[in-house]
Amino acid sequence: MVATAIQQKITTQTSENQLRKISWVEFQKKYLTREDNFKYEWVDGFVEKTTRTMDRKQFYIIENLTALLDLVKNKYKIDGRLIPEGDNFFSGNHRRPDIAYYTREQIRLAQEDDNDVVPQFVVEVISTNDQMNKVVKKMKNYRAAEVPIIWHIFPNQNEIHVYKGKQMTICVGDDICSAEPVIKGFSISVNDVLMKL
Repeated sequence: MVATAIQQKITTQTSENQLRKISWVEFQKKYLTREDNFKYEWVDGFVEKTTRTMDRKQFYIIENLTALLDLVKNKYKIDGRLIPEGDNFFSGNHRRPDIAYYTREQIRLAQEDDNDVVPQFVVEVISTNDQMNKVVKKMKNYRAAEVPIIWHIFPNQNEIHVYKGKQMTICVGDDICSAEPVIKGFSISVNDVLMKL
């Protein structure tokens, strides 16, 4: 029985090591519009398949962040939107951040095929299904693309990690998380981000 488990592990590792690169055109045909319980990203020519992080049980996070954006939009005349799981290219890789902020101008530019727009604020909701190595790899892509502010929201741990460049701040409870200066006035406590409706 032990030999069978070891053999199965070796077979799995071998099949993972034999992944083949595919072109962006092939990725578009096979994965870009696939509708299932997974999120597909094209990274260094390989397909990364992960369980969708933002399930319906976490819609309240998007709702809370959108409500805050609506408030600051009126106060500071901000013209952007928070868009969940939009297609992006970071340093030649296709990524789908859980939530990203785009100005109206970026949204207009994104409609043209030749324009890769880089959001200035990205939110990833880290679930129990996320593998840390993949999260770190995605962070490297965001840093290479010079995304100035990234939040990692950990609903199960009730904390948010706020990254500004290489600096990271861990926020819990009533600690304030900010997306400034990217979005003026966009500051909220961890408790308010994670407050269920």
